[in-house]
Parts: sequence; structure tokens; C-alpha cells
Amino acid sequence: MTLADLIVAAPFLALDARVGELWASLVQEAALDPACSGLSRHLEREPVKSLLYGIFAGSPYLQGLVLRDKVRLERVLAAVPDDHAEALIARLHGAMSKAGSFADALRELRVFKAEIALLAALADLGGVWHVEQVTRVLSGAADAAVSSAVRFLFGQASEHGDWRPENAGIPEAASGYIVLGMGKYGAYELNYSSDIDLIVFFDAARHRVAPHLEPATFFVRLTRDLVRLMSEQTADGYVFRTDLRLRPDAGATQIALSTVAAHHYYETVGQNWERAAFIKARAVAGDLQAGREVLAALSPFIWRKYLDFDAIADIHAMKRQIHAHRGFGAIATGGHNIKLGPGGIREIEFFVQTQQLIAGGRQSELRSPRTLEALEALVDRGWIAPQVAHELTAAYLTLRKIEHRLQMVADEQTHTVPSKLDELARFSVFAGFGNVAAFSDVLLTTLYAVQGHYAYLFERAPKLTARASNMVFAGEADDPATLEVLGGMGFSQPAQVLSTVRGWHHGRYRAMRSARSRERLTEVQPLLIEALGSSVDPDSALANFDRFLADLPSGVQLFALLRARPGLLQLVADIMGSAPRLARILSRRRRLFDAMIDSNALSAPASSAYYERLLGEAMPEAAEFEAVLDGARIIGSEQQFLIGVRVLSGGMTARDAGEAYAALAQALIGTFHARIHRDMARVHGVFPGDGAVVVAMGKLGGREMTATSDLDLIVIYDVPEAAMTGALLSDGNKPLSAPPYYTRFTQRLVAALSAPTTEGTLYDVDLRLRPSGQKGPLATSLAGFSAYQAKEAWTWEHMALTRARVVSGTNALRAEVSAAIVSVLRIPRDAKKIATDVRDMRARIVAEKGTSGIWDLKQVRGGLVDLEFVAQHLQLIHAAHAPQILEPNTGAALAKIAASGYLSPADAQKLIAAARLFSELTEVLRLLTDGPFDDASAPRGLKDRLIRAAGSASFSALEAELKETEAAVMEAFEQLV
Repeated sequence: MTLADLIVAAPFLALDARVGELWASLVQEAALDPACSGLSRHLEREPVKSLLYGIFAGSPYLQGLVLRDKVRLERVLAAVPDDHAEALIARLHGAMSKAGSFADALRELRVFKAEIALLAALADLGGVWHVEQVTRVLSGAADAAVSSAVRFLFGQASEHGDWRPENAGIPEAASGYIVLGMGKYGAYELNYSSDIDLIVFFDAARHRVAPHLEPATFFVRLTRDLVRLMSEQTADGYVFRTDLRLRPDAGATQIALSTVAAHHYYETVGQNWERAAFIKARAVAGDLQAGREVLAALSPFIWRKYLDFDAIADIHAMKRQIHAHRGFGAIATGGHNIKLGPGGIREIEFFVQTQQLIAGGRQSELRSPRTLEALEALVDRGWIAPQVAHELTAAYLTLRKIEHRLQMVADEQTHTVPSKLDELARFSVFAGFGNVAAFSDVLLTTLYAVQGHYAYLFERAPKLTARASNMVFAGEADDPATLEVLGGMGFSQPAQVLSTVRGWHHGRYRAMRSARSRERLTEVQPLLIEALGSSVDPDSALANFDRFLADLPSGVQLFALLRARPGLLQLVADIMGSAPRLARILSRRRRLFDAMIDSNALSAPASSAYYERLLGEAMPEAAEFEAVLDGARIIGSEQQFLIGVRVLSGGMTARDAGEAYAALAQALIGTFHARIHRDMARVHGVFPGDGAVVVAMGKLGGREMTATSDLDLIVIYDVPEAAMTGALLSDGNKPLSAPPYYTRFTQRLVAALSAPTTEGTLYDVDLRLRPSGQKGPLATSLAGFSAYQAKEAWTWEHMALTRARVVSGTNALRAEVSAAIVSVLRIPRDAKKIATDVRDMRARIVAEKGTSGIWDLKQVRGGLVDLEFVAQHLQLIHAAHAPQILEPNTGAALAKIAASGYLSPADAQKLIAAARLFSELTEVLRLLTDGPFDDASAPRGLKDRLIRAAGSASFSALEAELKETEAAVMEAFEQLV
């Protein structure tokens, strides 16, 4: 039966005009195009119609695949699904064997991927294929793509005389070139928009490279071309994003490594996480026989007959790391990461892999790379109960199905459920559920079930590692072995650590004077010291924790809580040693500890509405203004702290953090705006009209704030003309004309945001972006603002205006000011003049603040300033014809510019990736450092944080990626500006 005959399900969303128009257009074009004469018949069938309706409403990516090629759509619907997948693979191999150039190969691979992606999506959404069938087909497609690409590259090398094949028809055979598929790819478990993880080796003893070439150079170049064939974005899209970072010491080795070097690495310094990774490894392309031999030779490394205590401890440390850093926070629906979050896919995989590593050396039947097969094997060998396997299997299939739906929306490698209510509602139906409630019920039930089983396994793990349990803090003399272990942890003065801990036991602090407190300390002490030692700066972590402990009234509850919550213990250690700002706040405001314990506080929606509600509840209208200032500072500092904690614990991305910091600032501005307006009205009265608005610029305007961002603001008011001259005054007891009235309003607003009180400060405020800068009035009339921007403003001021966003004031005036800003930005411009102005301004900035340090992410050439200038330049010269590209957020602006055709897909991909990388690194650096970052003196822990934030394999790999990114941004700046 054909795919159209087999469709039994559809993610049908409510019909809207846009979907109806798309459908009508598709039906009309199918009827008029003789090349797809059979398509109309399929479109008339209700299951097909409902399926395509749901796709149009729920997935921009699939909508594009459907509409872009009607003949392809008919071909897929009219085919037997399984047969068609096999036929597409056969066709690819044939086409690649005839490809005469690299460009031909790029095109053939992408045409293949597009059709297999459409087939898999329709069969999945239509209920034709179950989850495991979809993952197997996608994995088979990856096999076909990688293997045919390798064969093509060897064929090209043969034609150029660089390779002497043993068999011209299969030039990669007996080549010694080994491509291993890792992770989900290796286990035939690829998700819909998955990366493929590869490790490439070559056996120098088997090579047939021409005498004039070095084998290593040849294989590295071939591997680089293989990655291009898979990953390069062209007009036809891409095939698979390809990741080579699982290879040995990825930051210091070439992308293709000799088997001799690989064996030496795994025999001497191979890590337990690499053993876990190799559970799913298989040879996928190149010399398959050599690949199987390599994996057989690595079997003793992966599957050990006997595990010593340190190895077992290391395996459980991997679990604890995920539990502490990824799993901290409450299970939720919106915004939950179904892969890495609590109860997610990773916990199922770790549940399986941990037990495989422990027992697989003696019980070979446990070695299956496939998750569900391994669960069955664990039941058969008595490691887990059948009910556990049944529940985890059901959970795994449910989560993988949801994962596919998430990735089908926009062909993104995402695992995060939408957090915005409208997006969540749309996705819930697209995922096959009737509404958010039904989706949430299934998701939460699944996540809690997984978390329960994972937690039980965690509880059975050894609570102390070997080195922690062997440390001795008792007695007056320092234990030499303990000093050595502490030094190995990263403490620069191990003797001082022993002295500090002894001081706790001696009851020198009030919190430690009860025997019960000291008993609780003894229980948690080894884990505490290890946690502090694993932070960015162990010495600072210990000193900060010591100060924190000195101010506590009692230690019993603290240590009991840390013992019961290992994740919280690690988080406290990370704050003390990684985030000096957060540590200072926590020491000053101990009630924040209660907020950290409250999972609701760490999973609350980071929105302006939420923060406005908190502020409203804490500061009733009748409160004195001084109380309002203090209350706002308490809430502001606490919420800034909690945002930082969520970033530190992995519960919030850099982008989300930037939006959260901005939402908090906006709520505070709005709260002060309303209160100051009310107080001034009581004394001075009001003017006819809608009062004033506050316009956010810079990082706040673009929702890209960090923990240390200041506020760039402009105050704009709208009053009758007579109020400007004094002919009309405000109607209160102490009337004023408009200019001094709104100057006082602005001064009070700035003071409310920035003046120190007993509860500290909130933000530094900068008003220099207002018309005429420091020479102009503090507040500007709307008429004056519009006139200045139209007639007097410099290009740099209009560039800054691209990041403007109105954040407080009445809805009517907000809309009017927003329209005025858009009107200014839509003025037709001389592109050459704008480019000249932008370049001149950049040159002046370089002369004043220029740097060659790659970690000065803002000012270095190719850094944030250049990236922002590219986006602002393109918005200024194209907004007259395409106002839809106006967007304050840099990354989002670049995406809109690309979608409107003013930025090539290749440039957009590079620049948006750069924006994401800069954002991730900036958030970490602003949160964890108090000054400039020095890569030479930065502690290992801070570098590890940056590595994790960027998703790099090592610090050297991160620096290489950063250099490449900055070079790419600089190149784009030179080409586009």
C-alpha cells in the first residue's frame, strides 16, 4: 500500500486564513501542473488533507518541503514507504557514483536528504511508522550519505592520482580509512534533526596513498571534505551537521587520527566517559572490516572484566555531574529540556549505560548499543525488574516521539519544549495531543517516572569517592595523604583547608557550637570539600563558604539539607567558587538560600508579567517611596541572583538569561514609572495626553542583558505644544511646564534605578543616547525626538535606534513612539554613505578601544561590535523596503534579514552562530568574573565552564572556534559593510 493509503493520524490544528491560503494554492497548482497529475487525487483524501493542514499550521520547515517540490510530494505519497526509503538510498549511491564534481555531490546528497526527511516526517506524523522505525530509517539514510560521500571522495582522489585503489569500483575498500558512527547514530537511534557524531581513524599500514603525499595529510584533507559534504549549507540545504569532537583529545589532535595513536591513547589515558561513548560505536563507512577490527581491539578498554573502586567511583561521578549540573530544578512542561533535563532521555541512557559498564565485561549480552534492547538484557540478567524496563521503555518511546516533533517544527537540533503559551499550545496539538493539558499530563507523568527510577539507581551508588572517603581532617597534625589529595583537587594551600575545617569542628562559629551541627558536618564534609574543590576557584570557594558559615545562626539544618540534596551541595559550591557576585549576594542575603531550595523559584517563568506580580505583591500602592525603593532592590537582587543560579546550574541558556535579565529590568522600570508618575501627579498635576514612555536601548532593548549590564534609556513625552512654552501648565497645586516636569520625572526615575539605599543598588543608568546626547534635555518631547531623528541625527544614532524598544508607559503612547521609531528607521538611505559612516565609526572605536585579544568579545575585530554593526547596517539600508527586518535583538535581526533575502544562507548561518557563541560566553564571563578574562591565568574550572557553555571538546578547541568565528564575522563585515 502507498503512503497515502496508510496514513491514519494527523496533527490537525485549527484552520486559519494563512493555512487555508496555502492549501488552496497547493490544490490549484497540483491541478494545473501536468508533471504531478496524480497529486490532486491524493489531496482529495481526508487523511492526507488533515496531515498537510497540520504540517502547514505547525511546522514551517515541513511546510517548505511540501510546497517547494510538488512532484516530490506526489512521489512520496504514491510510494510504498519502506520500499521508497530503500529506493532513495539506491538512487543516491547511483547518483554519487556518476557525480563529476564536488558541487554535483553536494547537490545529490542534499536532494536525497530532503526527500528522505519528507518521507520520514509524513510517515511519522501520519502514524505509518513507529518511533524505532523512524530512527532506523534516519540512521540508514545517514549511512548511505556518509558511505557514498566517502566513496565519492576516494574516487576523486583516484582520478587525481592521489590514491591507488585496490578495486576501482570500490576505491575505499581495504583502504584503512575508518569512519565510526557514535552515539545515537551508532545505535541506529538518530533523531529527526540530529547531528551525527563521527570518529575517523586511519591505519597507516594499509594505506594506498600516492608516494608524493603524506598519509596523515591525505586522510585529514579527505575528512575535512567529508564534513563539508555533510554539513555545508547550500541553496539545497545541508545533509547532517557533523561532530568530530568525540575523538581522542579533540582539542589537540587532527580530525583523522592514526590507529596506532588511538590505541595508545585509549590504553593509557582513555576516560570512562569515552568507554560509555564506545558502547554505541560501529563502523559506518570507509574500510568497514578495518573498522570492525579497531572496535574489537578496543573491546578490553570498553568492557573490563574487573572494575577497581576508582573506576566504579568515576562512573558514578559522571552520573552525579549530570544530576547536579543538568538535573537541578523542577520538572515542568514549558521550557523543559526533554533530553538533558530531569526525567529526560539522557537519564534513561545513563541508567542503562552505567550498568552496562559495570557488568558488561563479564556479561557480554549486556553490550547492546540500542537502549531498549539493553533494557531487555538488564531484565534477563536480573539487574532490573521487568516493570522498570517496561516503564522506561514506554517513557523512552514517548520522549523520542516528542523530540521528533520538536525538531520537525524548524529542523533544529532542539530538545526544549516551548515556554511561551501560544507556542506551547500550537506544539501540543502538533505533537498529537488535543491541548496543552493533555500534553502536559503525558509529559509530566513520563518525566516523573524516569526521574524516579534514575534517582533510585543514584541512591544505590556509593556516596563517597575513594579520595573523599580517605581524607582525614581530625587531629592537629596535617595528614600528608590528605594534603596531597587537596592539592590535586586544586586548592593552592591545602594546609589552610585543613586548618579551616578544623576550625569548624572546634566550634569557632556560632553555627558549629552544637554537637549535632558538628555531627552533620562530619557526614557531609568529604562531599562538601570535593564540591568546593571542583568549582572554578577552590580557594575562593572555601573562603566564601567559610564567611557564609560564620554568619549562620545554626548549621544543623544546612548540613542536613546538603547531605540530602547532593545537587544543592554542588550548586552552593559552584556559587562560592565560580560566581563571586552571587557569593557576595548569598552571604549578604541568607534568605536566598531558601529560594534555592524552593524548586518553584528556580522554575518560575522569567517574564515581565511574573516580575511585575512579585513587585506588586511586595510593594502595595500605599507604601512610602523609600519602602518601594528598598523593596524593589530586594526583589531585583534576589531575582538577578536566581537567574544567575539557573545559568550556573544549566537550567537556563544564555539567550534565556539575557531575556530574563531584560524582563526583570523592564518590570522594575515599569513599577517605578507608575509610582513616580502617580506621585508627581499628586503634587504637580498632569497634562492632557498620554504622559511619557521609557525607551530601552542597547542590551536591554535587544533583550541581551547580562548580570552586569547597565541600562541605556531615553524618556519621551507627548504634550500639547502650549505645554512646551509654558502657556499651558500641569493642573496640580505646584504647576510646571512640560520640560521641567519631565526632567524631574526622569531624574527621579534614574535615582530610583541607580541610587544606593540600605538594600544596595539596582543598575547604572546611561541617558547619553537621547537626542543631542549630554547636551540635550534629560527628557525629550515626541515632536522634538522625531524632528531630531529625521533632520539632525547621525548615522550612529540611527544604528543605536535599531535596538530601541519601548518598555513602559501607556499603550497608546507606546504604540505612537514605536511607530515614530520605525518611521525613522524606514527613511530611504544612501547605502554607500551608510557604509562609509559605519566603517568610519568602527575605525574610531578601534583607535580608542581596539584590542587583539580574542577574549575581549566586544571590542576585538570580528567580535560583538562588528557583529552588531553588520546587523544594524543591513537594517538601515533595507528597512525602507522591508520593515519586517527591524528587530532589536541581534541574532533575531540577522535571521529576519536572511529570511527577507538580504543575507545569504551561508552568511546568516555563520553570523547567527557567532551571535549565539558570543552570547553564551559573555553570559558566563559576566556571571563568573569581576574583571577582564585572562586565558593564561584563568583557573581550570572557569575554562571548563566556558567549554560547557560553548559545547566545545576542550579549551584549545574553544579558542580555535572563537578565532574562526571572529575571523568569519570580520570577513562578513568587510564584505557586507
